[in-house]
Amino acid sequence: MDRNYTIGLVQMESTTGDTQGNLGKIHSFAEDAAALGVDILCFPEMALHGYGPTQANKLAEPLTSVNVQKISEAAVNLGITLLVGMAEKQISVEKPYLTHLVAYKNGQIAAYRKTHLGQSEEEYFSPGQEFPVFRIQGICFGIGLCWDWHFPEVATIYSLKGAEVLFAPHASPTVIGDRKKLWMRYLGTRAYDNSVYLGACNVLGENGLGQEFQGGALVLSPKGEIISESFRQQEGILTCELSAEHINILRGCERKTMKEIFFLAHRRKELYREIVELDASQDQHSEDE
Repeated sequence: MDRNYTIGLVQMESTTGDTQGNLGKIHSFAEDAAALGVDILCFPEMALHGYGPTQANKLAEPLTSVNVQKISEAAVNLGITLLVGMAEKQISVEKPYLTHLVAYKNGQIAAYRKTHLGQSEEEYFSPGQEFPVFRIQGICFGIGLCWDWHFPEVATIYSLKGAEVLFAPHASPTVIGDRKKLWMRYLGTRAYDNSVYLGACNVLGENGLGQEFQGGALVLSPKGEIISESFRQQEGILTCELSAEHINILRGCERKTMKEIFFLAHRRKELYREIVELDASQDQHSEDE
């Protein structure tokens, strides 16, 4: 990172099917974030259309749509990079993608498509096939959606590709359990093992289909420590300034102590072939046991 960057994590209520109402909220939050000096603002999973897998096919739209163009125009006019969840329609696939739009302040757009679909999503969405990294001047970041972060390889790939910040937009319902407690079981490890900042946010409130979401937002340091959090179950933006010096020391070549170590720089990847060959479902016991 060539300087400190300020990120914003939004927890908001998105009503499934009320795309224009959700879009209005997105624009309003973007205005507030720009006034606060936020460089990158991340919204929850499917914030544009509302999280409702059964409705995704009829709500999905391409990245060339009018609504996507409006988000892009807001990013340009406000001078901020916007990360917005949506259902994306593509003629090349039968089912839509669970996509996170990246709208740069220079007018360009890009996207991450969820690679690991939850069981309740597989019937309604197509899985993505790539882990792209995104760059704005002086910073590199990656995105994973909700269930993606239960797979350690995702964060490792991003870090090895140069990502310094990972964004984790969620649509996790209240019934799953306490959001902070659950996140800290694994997100802290993703940040620590890969020496990255990690920002997470979640959908809040009722989605219009009878499903409740708990909200929540937090930012973790490259050592897996909470440096900012909000679990008040209120719509809003959590902002956090990320120290360039902190991560540059970890990622640089002048590390002097184990406290400053970048673990991935010391991998023995010749030993890890089995990670892509072994299957968790195969019998772990020999026949003569």
